[in-house]
Amino acid sequence: MTEHGDGIGLGYPAAQLLKAETSGNADRAARWRAVLTGMLRGKLRIGSRTPVKGLPVWVTPEVIHGGFATGKAAASGPLSEAESAYAERHGLERSRAEIFRHQLDPARRAELLAEDRFTIGRAEEALREEALREEKALPEEAVLPVLAWLLRAGDEAAALSLLTEVQPYSGVLCFTPRPAPGPAAAPELVWRATAGETAGKLRDRGPKPRIETMRGSLTVWNLYADRVLALWLRTMRDGRVGVQLDDGWKREARALLDDYERLARENPPSRRHSRPGANLTVLREAIRDVLAGREWRRGLTQSVVDAMVRRRGTPGGTEHSDLRARQAAEAAVPPHHVIAAAVAERLAALPRHTGIADTEAVLGPVGGRAVPDPIRAVVRRATAAPVEDLVAAGLIPSAEVLATLVPRITAQAVGAAYPDPDLRALMTANYLAFRNRRSLLLTGLESQVKIDELPWVRAVAAHRAPGGDSRAAASAALRRLGGLVLGAFPATLPPNPMVRELTTLSREAGLGLPWVEELAADIFDGRFAAKFLYAAQRAGELLAGTLYERYYRIDYAALAGFTVVGKRPSISPDFAALCRTRAGVSPGRSVAANGMVIEQAQILTTHNLATLVTGAGVTADVTAAAEACWAAIERLSARPLALRTIKDIAYAWRQMIFFLSLTDAGPFVTALPERGLLAPAVAGLQSVLAGGEARPLTGWTSGRHWLLSGDQDPA
Repeated sequence: MTEHGDGIGLGYPAAQLLKAETSGNADRAARWRAVLTGMLRGKLRIGSRTPVKGLPVWVTPEVIHGGFATGKAAASGPLSEAESAYAERHGLERSRAEIFRHQLDPARRAELLAEDRFTIGRAEEALREEALREEKALPEEAVLPVLAWLLRAGDEAAALSLLTEVQPYSGVLCFTPRPAPGPAAAPELVWRATAGETAGKLRDRGPKPRIETMRGSLTVWNLYADRVLALWLRTMRDGRVGVQLDDGWKREARALLDDYERLARENPPSRRHSRPGANLTVLREAIRDVLAGREWRRGLTQSVVDAMVRRRGTPGGTEHSDLRARQAAEAAVPPHHVIAAAVAERLAALPRHTGIADTEAVLGPVGGRAVPDPIRAVVRRATAAPVEDLVAAGLIPSAEVLATLVPRITAQAVGAAYPDPDLRALMTANYLAFRNRRSLLLTGLESQVKIDELPWVRAVAAHRAPGGDSRAAASAALRRLGGLVLGAFPATLPPNPMVRELTTLSREAGLGLPWVEELAADIFDGRFAAKFLYAAQRAGELLAGTLYERYYRIDYAALAGFTVVGKRPSISPDFAALCRTRAGVSPGRSVAANGMVIEQAQILTTHNLATLVTGAGVTADVTAAAEACWAAIERLSARPLALRTIKDIAYAWRQMIFFLSLTDAGPFVTALPERGLLAPAVAGLQSVLAGGEARPLTGWTSGRHWLLSGDQDPA
């Protein structure tokens, strides 16, 4: 792989560009082309927290898959609708810099202050909710409302400092907040999709060709076939067709052939009615031959007529009429796309920018038919409710999805530290907009940009006054999120976005807790930040002498003497050396070797589980959590095994042992079945419980994993 910059090669973006071009996705290809061009020309430093040359750390970069910056600022591009409307209203040149200057013109100071409450309220609502068309609000949109608030508060020095920092970018970045799309939802409510997004998806559900073909058969072609059959039955004498072919029959026959051409244009027949040899095809061909004066296939026509009568009865008879009545009732049922469109129309009456508080109110019958489950599932995804209710209803399928919803909880804790209600609302909204910022691919232990690095957040820092109430609220929110992590998805690693929320809440609560992220094995440089050591030491306080320490062969007491060196970042060479020794490999040899070292760090730290219990004060039903982990292990092991699945099994296994170590593990471990793929691992755990030893089950390996090889002895 061609190396570039700080070890981030060109291979991955080049492969993504080829993939985008092959799939015909022009927009995605253009973005990956921009990444490659920027890397080659030195404009982009992938791996840095300031990846775009010339843009300060606080500017939100445009980031695509894998954490690669494209070189553009997310708030750049064409004028927004709000900017264009402002320029037109005031007769300004359509220039972003001109619009910004006019908004801050000293001559308009009184006007700006008079509009301040409206501006802040508008920004709070616009930033709190996603705008229409799935556009994400950006934190840069808080600049003008913050300036207005500072001027109203009389803090001209902070306003001037903020203006000095952002004004050089006013010709490029949009600092104008968009109008709020509607009233804000209650802060306790979260949703996976808005009513507007849901309506759009329902409208996109077009008719399915197979279903429409079947409906055409029931409503058009079956009835046409009945008419053709009835025509031939009129010619029957003594059980033989074709005996009575008079002029009246021929006139009706010609009319039927003409009808076929018209119906076929309006509703093309299925192959069942139009293929060579089909019953209707045979009868139509016989009619054409008769009308043309040609020999017609009497025997075949007789067979088809007899078969059709035998199967469905004579048209007009009781048996045949009952069949057609049932089919007509079936065809009269609105198809899915029609029902979806009707439900979308109901959603049009609701606020488009929020979820749906009462989904059942829009899921009533359509045309007398209950809304089908696939359409119900689309609508229920937009349910607006407390996050715990969504988890209980099964509407949150993974820890990753959960992590996308909880920033609304964190935002309330962040805003609570600002006594002024307007500023509190603005900073709450700003936090949510900041969470729309996509993570960058970082190397060298660099951290993602923090919210207090934004100039407008620094500008109001002096007006922040966290106290006992706000810290208590943050602690309560931390326990709430921690309870969701342990209770809802106990078998899953807390994903990095969730770790960021936990980090924010613990900081707002005044707790110095060590939260650790999942590291990327492909760019791991062998070092661990000091927080990994601190998290492991905290885990040792909880787990010393437990099943967890014995099973994973950890000497937690030894970690007390480990040291930390350096500043920004501080690292622990001792901790890194221990992880290497435990993994039995040197990092950098391969991605697998890096993964093995990282996994040992996860084992030692419990990847935030111990911090949740000991630092955040989270309580959980540990037996239920262990049972959920085992259920996930069995579910995963029943799938075709791949390395990703094996890693997930190992993570769930480790978290099961963690929960068991907080209770009497004996009955649970003894009852585990020694069968199937995981029998050796179960036997090993039972051996450790009895005082013996076993090789721990891990997910990463530099060779072929024993689960893949079918080895019954993992040692």
